[in-house]
Formats: sequence, structure tokens, C-alpha cells
Amino acid sequence: MSKSDYLRLADAIAADIAGGALKPGDRLPPQRNFAYERGIAVSTASRVYAELLRRGLVVGEVGRGTFVSGEAKQGGVSVGEPGGIRIDFEFNYPILPTQTALIARSLKGLEEITALDAALRQATSIGTPAVRSIGAAFLSQGGWTPAPEQLVFTSCGRQSIAAALAAVVPTGGRCGVEALTYPFIKGIAARLGITLVPLAMDENGMRPDAIQKAHREAHLSGLYIQPAVQNPLGTTMPAARRTDLLRVASELGLPIIEDNVYGFLDDQPPLAALAPDTCLVIDSLSKKVAPGLTLGFITVPLRLHESVKAAVRSGGWTASGFAFAATQRMMEDGTVAELVGLKRLDARARQNLAADRLAGFQIQANKNSYHLWLTLPAQWRSQSFVAAAARRDIALTPSSTFAVTPGHAPNAVRLALATPSMDQLDSGLHTLAAMLHAGEDDFDSTE
Repeated sequence: MSKSDYLRLADAIAADIAGGALKPGDRLPPQRNFAYERGIAVSTASRVYAELLRRGLVVGEVGRGTFVSGEAKQGGVSVGEPGGIRIDFEFNYPILPTQTALIARSLKGLEEITALDAALRQATSIGTPAVRSIGAAFLSQGGWTPAPEQLVFTSCGRQSIAAALAAVVPTGGRCGVEALTYPFIKGIAARLGITLVPLAMDENGMRPDAIQKAHREAHLSGLYIQPAVQNPLGTTMPAARRTDLLRVASELGLPIIEDNVYGFLDDQPPLAALAPDTCLVIDSLSKKVAPGLTLGFITVPLRLHESVKAAVRSGGWTASGFAFAATQRMMEDGTVAELVGLKRLDARARQNLAADRLAGFQIQANKNSYHLWLTLPAQWRSQSFVAAAARRDIALTPSSTFAVTPGHAPNAVRLALATPSMDQLDSGLHTLAAMLHAGEDDFDSTE
């Protein structure tokens, strides 16, 4: 069968989806059955299904099949923005009731003419000596303290990831990532012309043998990983795995982009504590402080410092002078440290509540984190569970959002616990537990 023939088959199914003959949640036949019904080879059926996955018209769930998603992919991988839904378990921005007052206290005086005039001037990718010194001390963790001259700044954590990727992985290059990972890395890589290579994981995180295998099959230029409070799984990589992974990365000459944005919730130091010349550590204030007042940090090995600075400048990712001024005040007077301590307590309280309300179901979480991974019982599928929750004004994230390879998502959802009030959290978890106890059809029939 020619390329145009298999594309015509994909177009026909796409038309059925667009016309409503196939509805969101409908299950496509197994590929062998599809091939028999259409009188084509199984390999051709696989190409048709792969094309539908590429277009975003269907989703695959491991061990369950291929289902209509009802949403065509537009302009590559994308993730939505917070909406007006009543209980938001999708976006993970911890905002404490008291934090605005703490921030206002810290920023008092910044509105004065002299201070504001300095804050509104043009900034650079390396800030000022004072910001670098204070920032290096602030980022210190578990015996690891970066040197001030290692720091490069951006406006946010996502820009820091983009700058680090652009600096270490060439256009057309390949970067190894965890098979389930931070969703925005997919869009960032696509726009930089970088291919993400999903690497197998186990309960301890990314497997070193998976790195070796992927590098043998086609050269990797670097790795992007989240060793502490991994998103979405919540795992923190143990010491033995850290040692093994760093050994393999060193042997293969692979730089590691280490996303430590959630690291403030855990006591483990970054991998850079063991391999400072290998790791670029990413951090930001979006979780520690607030999403509307943030600064991105990249701790860079000195051999890569010029490359990262150039990436920040060419990407237009330099932070504003106001962000530097506000951050310097909040780090210097202890406001950020106070917020970190309060949010660690808050995260544990939310995890305790979630563990109680979802007792008896298969959840995976770091007791200190703001999210958990919920494996669904057999009567539910990830996409239909998310849709059913949305009808009850609850936003969740399906596993497919985190899967690097389309069609390789487990039957699970991520719950972000940070945004709802405690009352909303309790109410939302109660509703989800009732859904989990019932079946997909049974729960809908009670409405």
C-alpha cells in the first residue's frame, strides 16, 4: 500500500471523528481486526493508527487499546492554561492564604522612586554580583552550594529549561528524558528542533541501562531528568541510582539538565553535588513564591557558561530588572525561606488528606509533594475518567499528557493538590473516591 493509500484511510477515520460517527471515548478495533476488516496488512493498520496518534485524534492506553480523543492536535504538543473550573487538580501552583501579605511586607519600599528607578532598568542574563551571591546562597541544599559565577538567570523555569536545552543539544539532536515527564518539555523541544527520546523508568527513576541502549542506537546529546519529586510520579531518586546514573552519563559524555523546581519539597541535594561539571540545575520561584512573581535560575558548569548565556540572549529570555529587585529583597530578608517552610508543611497536610480520602486505591506519591499519581481501577479509562470529572467541575490531567511516546500512556491520572482550598480539596477527593468506587456507566447513571 502506498503512502497516499494509508493516509486516505487515516483521513477517512478523521472524517468519521469530525462528523460524529466516532465520538470521544469510542474504542477503535484492535489493529489486527482493523486490518482484516479493511483487507490490508497489519503493518499498514499500524501506520494508520500511528498517523491518527500523530494528529492527536486518538489516544492509546497500554493494555487497553486506542480511543478517540476528539481533539485534533494543532501546532504541535501543547498544554492548556488554567480555566474557570471549580476544583482545579490540573495546575500545581501553591498559594497560601498568608503569602501575599508576606510578599507585600518584603517589597515595601520598592515603590519609592530611587528603588523603582533602579529596578526598571535593563537587566542582563547574569544579573548583578549581589543577586548572584544571594542567589547562590539561597539555592544551597543538602551540602551543595553553587558558586555565584555559575548562575545564569531567565524570567521563569520553563525559559531556563529552554535555554539549557538550546545550549547542550543541537538542532536536530536527541535528548533522553523520562518516559513520563514534565509536559512542557515536549513543546519546548519541538520548537527547538530537538527529538526527545523516552527512556525506561522503574520505581527508582530513569534506568541507566536505558540510557546506554538509547545512546548505542542513536547518539544522545544530553539528558533531561527530575531526580527530586518527579513530575508526575512524585518519586525521588535514591542514592544508589544517582551514583549509577551519573557514572553512565560520565562514561558517555552526556550533560544532564536537572530540573529541581520541586526540589525545595525534599531534602536531597541535586545531582550536581556529586557531578558539578556534568549537571545544569534548573530552579525557579514559581512554586516557592508565586507564579506571577518569578525568576528562573540555571546553575551552569563554567565550561558551558558562555553557551547558556548566549542561548538566553538569543531566545529573548532575560529576566526583568523588577524581577531581580523583588527576588533579591525576598531572598535577602528570609521571605522566600519562610514561604518554603510553610509550603512544605502545607504539601504534607494535603498529601495526608489525599491518602485518607483515596485509601484502598493505587496511588503513588512523595509524602512531601504537591501531586500524586493515581492508577485507575479496571472499570475506568484515563480519558473517560478525566471527562467524567470535568462534568463535575473537577479538572484532572490524563496520563497521556505526560507520555513522551503517543500510545504508551498507563491507565492513570495525575492529581495536583496545590491549588484548591483545603475545603475544595476535601470535596474534590470525596467526589473522585465515589467515582472510583463506581463504574464509568454506573456513576453516570446516578445523575
